[in-house]
Order: sequence, then C-alpha cells, then structure tokens
Amino acid sequence: MNILFVSSEVAPFAKTGGLGDVSAALPRELRARGHDVRIVVPMYARVHAPGRTFREVIPELVFALGGRIVRVGIYAATLPGSDAEVYFVRCPSLYDRPNIYGSGGDEHLRFAVLDWAALKLCQALRFAPAIVHCNDWQTSLIPLLLRTLFAWDKLFDGARTVLTIHNLGHQGTFPASAAAECGLGATLGSVHQDELHAGRFGFLLTGILYANALTAVSPTYAREIQTPEHGVGLDGYLRGRRDVLRGILNGIDDTEWNPAADAHLADRFDADDLRGKERCKAALLDGAGLPYRRELPVVGVVSRLVWQKGFDLCEQVLPSMLERRAFQLVVLGTGEPRFEEFFSRLARAFPRQVAFRPAFSEKLAHAVEAGSDLFLMPSRYEPCGLNQMYSLRYGTVPVVHRTGGLADTVWDFNPASGRGTGFVFEHFDAGGLGWALGRALDTWGSGAGSDRARWEHLQRNGMRLPFGWRHRVEEYLELYQQLAPGA
Repeated sequence: MNILFVSSEVAPFAKTGGLGDVSAALPRELRARGHDVRIVVPMYARVHAPGRTFREVIPELVFALGGRIVRVGIYAATLPGSDAEVYFVRCPSLYDRPNIYGSGGDEHLRFAVLDWAALKLCQALRFAPAIVHCNDWQTSLIPLLLRTLFAWDKLFDGARTVLTIHNLGHQGTFPASAAAECGLGATLGSVHQDELHAGRFGFLLTGILYANALTAVSPTYAREIQTPEHGVGLDGYLRGRRDVLRGILNGIDDTEWNPAADAHLADRFDADDLRGKERCKAALLDGAGLPYRRELPVVGVVSRLVWQKGFDLCEQVLPSMLERRAFQLVVLGTGEPRFEEFFSRLARAFPRQVAFRPAFSEKLAHAVEAGSDLFLMPSRYEPCGLNQMYSLRYGTVPVVHRTGGLADTVWDFNPASGRGTGFVFEHFDAGGLGWALGRALDTWGSGAGSDRARWEHLQRNGMRLPFGWRHRVEEYLELYQQLAPGA
C-alpha cells in the first residue's frame, strides 16, 4: 500500500525526542513489509550534517497561502537502515534556524507550508497515498486539506488519514487570523467556529475533528486524554471521537538499542550473560568522575528536565534520600533552569554520589542506560515514553509513576512471585516516589549473594520483553487496512 508519512521530525536527520525516533522506526518497518512509504519532513539547518548528501527532486514547488506566494524545493535521501525515501521541504526563510521549533510569529506558517508541500509533492510525483499518516499538531492541517481544498484531485480519492497524538500538551494554537494565513481562507467555514469567534485557531483540534482515525502512543494515554485531568482542554472533542481513537504502544529500534551489539558501550551483554553490564557500569562511573563500588546501585536519568517529567518530586525526595541511603546518581539532560540548577547543586553537595551532565549525547545516553542499575522516570504524565523501554532492554530496572505508556510497559515487581519488571508508584507525590525508590534500593540489598540472584531475575524479566517495532507495526497495518481495505 502507498503510505505518506508526514512529521516535523525524523531521526537521524532532525530529532528532539521520541517523535523523531518513531518517525524513522515505524516507516522503516512498514517498508520492510513491502509498503511504499514516503516520508516528508522540513529541511532544517541541522539536516545538513557532515557526510550527508541529498538529491534534488523538484527544484521549485509554488503555491499560495493567504495571499503569500510560497516557493519550496524538494530534496531526498534514503532513510538509514532502509530503502524508504525521505523527502525534505527546503524553504530557507522558514527552516534555516538553529532549532527545530521556535516561538516566533511565523511558527504556524512553518508547519502549514510542510502540510501543503507534502500534498503538492504527491501531486508532482503522481503518488496516490492510501494512507496519510500525520503526527502531532504540526501536520494536523492535512486531514482538513484533503477533505476540502484537495478534494477535487482524484489522486486522493482513496486517501484516508491517521493522526497520531504523541503529546496532547502541544496543540499548535494561534490567533484566529492564522487560519487564513495558513491557506484556509476558502474553507474557513469548516474550521471550528466557536474557537475562531473566541480568537483562536488550533492545528491539533482541526486534525482531531477531521482525521479518519486517531491514535495515541499508548493504550493508557488514549484513555487518559479523554479525561479532564489529562485532556488539556480537548477531552470533550476526543470523547466525541472515541469510536475512531485507539492507543497503539510505540516500539523501540531494537537494532540500535541492543546491548549485545551496541557500539557505544564499553562492553556487550545480554540476558544470558550480564557480566558486560558491570563493566559498562564501571566505565560510566569513571567517565562521570564518580568512584566505582560494585555494592552501590547506580540510578540513571536521561531526560528533558521539564515539569512534565516530574522532577519537582526529585527536588523533594533525592537530597534526603542521598543522605540516608547508599546509592549513586548520574543525570544527563537539559531543560528548565530550575531543574538544571537543582541537579548542579545536588552534584556539588554529594560529589562522590552524584554526577550531572547538562547536555545531550547519543553515546552518553547509551552509556547511562547500560551502566545504570536503576532508571528514574517519575513523569507527571507520559504519553508513551521510550527510555523505560530502553532501560528494560538493557537490564536497567525502571522506577516510574503509573501513567500513560509507563503503566503499559512497567509492572511492579513482586519479590514473592518473582513477577514484574520495575517499581511503580500510584500517587504522584513525594511520598509515592520515595516509597518506590526505597523499595528498589531495598530489593538491591547488598548487591551480592541472594540479593544479586533476585536482582538478575528482575533484570531478565524486562530484558526478554518484545518491545521492537516489528511487534508493533502489525497494529498500524490492521488500522490501515480497516481504513483503506482495497489498497
């Protein structure tokens, strides 16, 4: 089947988080099953990394948006690890910037151009998609465009749209005037009228109303976003479309995230032979400037340091726990100044227990996942989360809040039965986090003898779970076939 996959991020070309990983891994698996997948993404400045080459496909596509003439070029490259094509929309005035996302006055135009260009590209290539898979607010105009301004073109007669919500907290809401500026002037009657009258125009709301199917990136998150607590103002609309909304858990790239073959690591290991993990731990601590002591568990964090991720709980729990309990902490990430300063202070206060690197590095992320014994992920909400799955794959036991994809991938460990894969707290408060982390440290015990055997059993529970995309892609294919049965 022909599948058009449109996203604001695609790894390794442009990535800020899980969206970039998913937008590479899912198309790669679809292509491996013989489907013709075309990926469309902006050509940001960072796309031009050393060693990358692109071929020009269309020198210039010209179209009008709200009285503005837009000219874009289309370039292409092959998705690493696949022969799927990635098409890049080149528009230097909009995309040649240091960051993928911004807060300027033209943010709505940057992604409206992506949406229009993706459909214009199909026309130029005479590529008739059976499925147009949209991702988050940045691509959420496409379902409306296909039903209105592109409906005349028989090329799209069979096209059905899927909109995946990766994070409902980002909705792409702009002043009402943005609708016309995005080229929707001729179809303003199809835009949510109450929102326009209130002075707002929402990309994501538009997509929710017009997509043929909606997915969220985990079953629990699909249920949560239909509630006032997690619906971020859109829960009523999502409940209204619950008959076309389903949760499909993200997968991970289990070739890149494979401790038995990971080139980033000091040593390799697997569920049958964990000896290499201890060497990875020693290497992590050496690189972080902390002393290696086999009997001490290492707690790792790799994250954006933001409110969503629950680090306000860490402010309340970690200082006193580091004073009372014997463990080490390695934190990798950047984000809100408040949390960066907190972890900096913590490293200064506990120089032999805590290391903080305010940066992001793919190599270091792999090192933390492989070298840690525990992985801390106390998210306030988590649509899916990938790091807990990386951790499970690497025998690094997660400590998580029961929410979203964390609830769907980490099961609380029961020492009596030996079942479970991590330590899960129900209530999002300091008491909950302290309880879960305390249980994890108690289960670690001395890190020797019977404690070590119990811990390794817990590690293997997680390492043997099937989290790769080849186990997930069938759910999307089932959905696609339901939408476009004759494709």
